[in-house]
Amino acid sequence: MKQLNSQINQTKLRNQFIKSGVKMIGPETIFFSKDTKIGKNVTINPYVVIGPKVKIGNNVIINSFSHLEDCKINNQVEVGPYARLRPGTVLEEGSKIGNFVEVKKSTVGKKSKINHLSYIGDSELGKGVNVGAGTITCNYDGVNKSKTKIKDNVFIGSNSSLVAPITLEENSIVGAGSVITKKVKKNSLVLTRVSQTEIKNYKRKKK
Repeated sequence: MKQLNSQINQTKLRNQFIKSGVKMIGPETIFFSKDTKIGKNVTINPYVVIGPKVKIGNNVIINSFSHLEDCKINNQVEVGPYARLRPGTVLEEGSKIGNFVEVKKSTVGKKSKINHLSYIGDSELGKGVNVGAGTITCNYDGVNKSKTKIKDNVFIGSNSSLVAPITLEENSIVGAGSVITKKVKKNSLVLTRVSQTEIKNYKRKKK
């Protein structure tokens, strides 16, 4: 009976949003909560789950296999596919969250991009930030959760770890593969890579 009521409620919500102008491809695969709020000219692709306390602005695209809960998505934002927005997430106008990206209790500034394979938690991102693939914020030390602050126009190279608490000042650049543990000054490049070693004519051991 509960399952039947749930199906009826979902059908009502889907019809309600379709009538209000939400574009849904495969609406039977999209799930809403009773308190979901959606603006104008929004597209939701198949297999999206929207949990409680989600507010979506205008001109937003939610791509397939994304899960949203207790978050605010402002105008002209694109999410997913395969994105997870956890409680406390705010996506400012023009930002983008790509595939296999998880965001928790963080604000992503205007026109900032986290395109692939990243975890951003307990963070504040300014405007025009680019987060490279495989970047994570190390926000939990096993006891406490600490904040990461990334100011405007910061570029973070792929496969970087930002160990909180930490601040990256405006216009700074983090080289790919770095582990950052100290404050980064504005207009600077920071690297923590070891030098590459090459052994010529090396022969692999055989069994």
